[in-house]
Amino acid sequence: MSRPMKFQDYYEVLGVPRTASPDEIRKAYRKLALQWHPDRHKGAAQADAEERFKRISEAYEVLSDPEKRGKYDQFGEHWKHGQEFTPPPGAGGRTRSMTPEEFEQMFGGAAGGFSDFFTGMFGDQFRQASGGAGRHRRFRMRGADVQAELQLSVREGLGGGKRRFELPTTAPCPRCGGVGFLGEHVCPTCMGVGQVHGRKTVEVAIPRSLRDGQTLRLRGLGEPGDAGGEPGDLLLTVRLVSDDVYRIDGADVYADVPVAPWEALAGTKLDVRTPDGVITLTVPAGTRASQKLRLRGKGLDDGQGGRGDFYAVVRLALPEVLNERQRQLLKELSLAGPSAVGGGAREAAP
Repeated sequence: MSRPMKFQDYYEVLGVPRTASPDEIRKAYRKLALQWHPDRHKGAAQADAEERFKRISEAYEVLSDPEKRGKYDQFGEHWKHGQEFTPPPGAGGRTRSMTPEEFEQMFGGAAGGFSDFFTGMFGDQFRQASGGAGRHRRFRMRGADVQAELQLSVREGLGGGKRRFELPTTAPCPRCGGVGFLGEHVCPTCMGVGQVHGRKTVEVAIPRSLRDGQTLRLRGLGEPGDAGGEPGDLLLTVRLVSDDVYRIDGADVYADVPVAPWEALAGTKLDVRTPDGVITLTVPAGTRASQKLRLRGKGLDDGQGGRGDFYAVVRLALPEVLNERQRQLLKELSLAGPSAVGGGAREAAP
């Protein structure tokens, strides 16, 4: 038994009356396609826009084709309004009013990105018109390049080495070559979007000269080629994300560096991890909390042949474990004079 489906009101999707002319349908589609194309939306809104764009493309595929529109009007409209109609060939039975459940069962099935409603009514007809499952000639040799985005915390980026990731990818539709149409028909694979989504597991060598927004070309990790052709490449855009220790501002890096009070008082040298690896940082005597110690040219690659700076932000901290002598000295310190400190969100003492 075919699974139930919901009737699609294509006229409502395009916002046109049932008496709309072909020119009115074409204009409505162009307006909505421009408004809802996924490339015009970012972040979480992109997925919603893509689903709406697919519905718009499906409606246009039906209403722009006189034969499909006639079949849709004959059966779809009659079902919606409960009117009498003759069931399609092969359905059997006499002419009568169909229930929603009977209509849904009659037009079952699915193919490509179109809804069950569409493929049940037009599936075979559409597959013949669109040339079956053939691939676009643009991809019969070399495979398509695939695009993906990798989010790395700054700490992960500075760690370097090789990392294994599973990435969501996008690639030009292999059926229509990224055009979105097959002749006069909406591509059933990408539904007019021109791209298809997938996932890929890759091993990435994190480069030393890493920067936010940098695109790495990983050769041979794109779509496989046809007839022995070489595979495409994976174009991986790296997005660096600030974490609990490192923050980025353009090509500059700010890093919290814990320093014991006695180290800040007397001065010390300590090792810090920077984009150039581990570097010895000199903490001058009398350094205060939140003071920024600048290492020029030790930040990220700015993409223009230069480097940002690295700022070590001093955070006064105590060792996680204190012995009894240290505890006693801290208590004596608090009794030796004024102990209240101010700044930040702390309210001044009354």
